[in-house]
Amino acid sequence: MATMVDVARSAGVSVATVSHVLNDTRPVLPGTRQAVLSAIEELGYIPNTLARSLVTSRTRSIGLAVSAISNPYFTEILQGVEAGALEHGYSLLIADPHDDPEHELKVAQLLHERRVDGMIVAPSADHDGLVAYLGRHSVPTVFLDRVVEAPSDDTSPSGQASASDRAGPFDQVCAENIGPTAQLVTHLAGLGHRRIGLVAGLPGLSTTGERIAGYRHGLAAAGLPYDERLLAHGDSESAAAERATATLLSLAAPPTALVTANNAMTIGALRALRERGLSVPGDLALCCFDDFAWADLFEPRLTVIAQPSKEIGAEAVRLLLDRLAAPDRPGRVLRLPCAFVHRTSCGCSDQPEKSTKGNVS
Repeated sequence: MATMVDVARSAGVSVATVSHVLNDTRPVLPGTRQAVLSAIEELGYIPNTLARSLVTSRTRSIGLAVSAISNPYFTEILQGVEAGALEHGYSLLIADPHDDPEHELKVAQLLHERRVDGMIVAPSADHDGLVAYLGRHSVPTVFLDRVVEAPSDDTSPSGQASASDRAGPFDQVCAENIGPTAQLVTHLAGLGHRRIGLVAGLPGLSTTGERIAGYRHGLAAAGLPYDERLLAHGDSESAAAERATATLLSLAAPPTALVTANNAMTIGALRALRERGLSVPGDLALCCFDDFAWADLFEPRLTVIAQPSKEIGAEAVRLLLDRLAAPDRPGRVLRLPCAFVHRTSCGCSDQPEKSTKGNVS
């Protein structure tokens, strides 16, 4: 097996120069750098990661903590994170916090003890302990999908501070939620629906709050009143969404159209409808937040908001690497646009699949 000495001899440089090329610890002339890289490739030299971490105080590893890794949405995010990490020579340590605050904190501690260079986390609804730990230990962190508010005494004149204003030292990346959800509601209202229900996610998650805000915004834009009885929480998972949908269907005046706020809850809603022998869109029109691989294989094909899942993962890596390069810069919140994918579960006639990006105002 080739050694660093062999690489140095082949490239005609010192062992120290090879080390500087491998670890980026000192500028090296382009010609010299290329000679070292060519020797590494020719000899098949494999750098010692442990030795490199002792020199650089970095392990070239990223901790990724996301719940429900089996969820197609988070699976695609994982693919984006993995591709971005590998592109820049980083490995991943992956853990599932199960959306449980205590387990989430243990996961963060374990990843920190493994000396990861930074973390990418989809935080739980009760994330105060996690945020406090990461801040106390100055762990470079990017929050994805769900935004958090760092503790702060600064508020706007109204007494409220936005997540972007209170991001503190953390970077965050997520999809737009309010405008796209409103777009689903206004689309259904444009088809004549006046009682539009929402199966919302787990209370406390920023995605839940923002999609509820989008639902209410869409109702207002369509000139429809908000009726709290038409909103039920499916807790971001299938079984609870099935129960929530059953609750909505049992109303004296049930909804004629339904918006589900993530892909797992869409499955639960469809189960509840099937149990009652109701058809989509004949008995109830359906629009969903989250696209997934088989959404166009349902009958009817599901009209959805598609999130840029892989892009969210890739951007999380980019933000983390930027943070590692400039630890003291202010935190940033990056929101990526979603796409409205027009199919037939909303009650429109079958047509070639149409996807449009952009949000309603």
